[in-house]
Amino acid sequence: MNNLFRGLLAGYGAKKLGGGCFSTILIFIILWYALGQCNN
Repeated sequence: MNNLFRGLLAGYGAKKLGGGCFSTILIFIILWYALGQCNN
């Protein structure tokens, strides 16, 4: 999975699930890490 697609997917999920600024960033980091693990 390339980084652009991974970033877009993580950003979309964070926008949908996140409520505030900090939680959105936290969810983005978690999704980015999880999608990176799926690649391996």
